[in-house]
Amino acid sequence: MVGWEKGLRIRFEPGSCWLEEEDVHIPNRRVLITGATGLLGRAVYNEFKANNWNAVGCGYSRARPKFEQVNLLDAAAVHNLIHEFQPHVIIHCAAERRPDIVDSQPDFSSQLNVAASGNIAKEAAQVGAFMVYISTDYVFDGTNPPYKENDLPNPLNLYGKTKLDGEKAVLANNEGAAVLRIPILYGEVERLEESAVTILFDKVQFSNKSANMDHWQQRFPTYVKDVASICRQLAEKRMLDSSIKGTFHWSGNEQMTKFEMACAMADAFNLPSSHLRPITDGPVVGALRPRNAQLDCSRLQTLGIGQQTPFRVGIKESLWPFLTDKRWRQTVFH
Repeated sequence: MVGWEKGLRIRFEPGSCWLEEEDVHIPNRRVLITGATGLLGRAVYNEFKANNWNAVGCGYSRARPKFEQVNLLDAAAVHNLIHEFQPHVIIHCAAERRPDIVDSQPDFSSQLNVAASGNIAKEAAQVGAFMVYISTDYVFDGTNPPYKENDLPNPLNLYGKTKLDGEKAVLANNEGAAVLRIPILYGEVERLEESAVTILFDKVQFSNKSANMDHWQQRFPTYVKDVASICRQLAEKRMLDSSIKGTFHWSGNEQMTKFEMACAMADAFNLPSSHLRPITDGPVVGALRPRNAQLDCSRLQTLGIGQQTPFRVGIKESLWPFLTDKRWRQTVFH
């Protein structure tokens, strides 16, 4: 998997086709991405691939044909994958990240978010790989922002608790690992429901019906391409400096409620927003959420690591394929 190897290429000519061997360059820096079929995992895979890393992604239900199909709850399968590939870096994106689903499936969520994460950390330590465990701002209760890495966590919901327990399991099994806490994510989704940000877009577009939007919880929407860049920068710094480990924070720098995100989407595509109604009361159903779990990102910034795409830029890149009004596309692309 290192250096130049032989690959196969399909060649076509009128009336025939054949396989032809060709030299394929395999970069010597190896990275394994778990959850590579997900919103963040896809961005992380693409970021490393585009920057001369030999990237292997793994997933489960959506893995084939691009990614390795691995059940992360299968310790033997995880062991075989890591010991055969011998990665220098593992970015662990796979998780059950939906708070209400975690509440309804607590055992499975704990197995994936905690037990599997601890096992991957142990296997990473055995092969000398630098592991980055993706965690969440929901480890904090949102009462005293902004939060530094050493502030005392106090998760309000089971999702935040499982991710905090996952952090502890990772660092207990691999003292050289890193934890990267991030907030609500958006990016180039396969379907709008894939992100708690982009799912708002249908309500924005269908302006013939009023839509209630949360205007209570303060969020910091973060572009997955930015998080992917942070992961790569962190990995490359670590390869030069073994003291880079422990807990880090990263997020977008624009404070917005979901109502404000929806209004920004409308503005980005020149759509009406008068049908959007701000709801300033705290939610009364579902898992508890912190009011404002803003993350202090200065530790990474001090290391010279950073990338923050303006929300209106990132959201336009992410959502234009989902426009129901094709006239906007025609004016931009034709």
